[in-house]
Amino acid sequence: MNPATANIEEAILSAILAGRIAPGTRLGEQKLADLFGVSRTRVREAMMRLETRGVVQVSARRGWYVVEPSAEEAREAFHTRRVIEVGLLQTVPHVPPNVLAALKEHVAMERAAIESGDIGSRACLLGDFHIHLADALGNRLLTEIIRDLTARTTLISMLYQPTEKAEESSHDHEDIVAAMEADDLTLAARLMGEHIAKVEAGLDLTAKPDPLAGLRELLSPSTFTGNTPSVPHSHTHPHSHSFGKED
Repeated sequence: MNPATANIEEAILSAILAGRIAPGTRLGEQKLADLFGVSRTRVREAMMRLETRGVVQVSARRGWYVVEPSAEEAREAFHTRRVIEVGLLQTVPHVPPNVLAALKEHVAMERAAIESGDIGSRACLLGDFHIHLADALGNRLLTEIIRDLTARTTLISMLYQPTEKAEESSHDHEDIVAAMEADDLTLAARLMGEHIAKVEAGLDLTAKPDPLAGLRELLSPSTFTGNTPSVPHSHTHPHSHSFGKED
């Protein structure tokens, strides 16, 4: 893979995992080419790879944009994560001490981010736990698969999760690591399955994305001085941003 293509791909995926890019965000080829100092051909190659990974889509009208998973796709993504991540723990014969130490350090970083109110770091660390776990157990292929799935479920949470449950998720991670440290991988696998199911259960899959969310924010009274009529709100997901105008 071309290094420039890899850098674009990695930057976009990392931003999604950190919650900095919302579902539906348009990814303009020319803007990305300017940003990374590469040709639009290189950008297109990166976008095509992200498309095969289920992270972006392309249309004649919108160009490239970050996927907006449907409720059915959300269910499928969480089901797939349960199968893979529970299965991973069920097949590990033993967890080396250095892996346990790294995971415990990661959970401590989660707790610190939660206590400090660092929302960006917190979101990134909570999603990264699952990727770090697969990587620490030495399965590179599963690490890549889990990373892509985690990116999709991050987008799903941004669309359908009405409340933050960061502290509860971190406690779940702590319990999973404790079970691994006790060499009870059967318990660890069960806790992982329950954890992923709990995150899915916290989603409101009946929520409908609000196509006027961006306009609502632009026209909200807080953006003006003086008396401005209020704009009605509904259950919305983070509005879509864009890396520039249409190419």
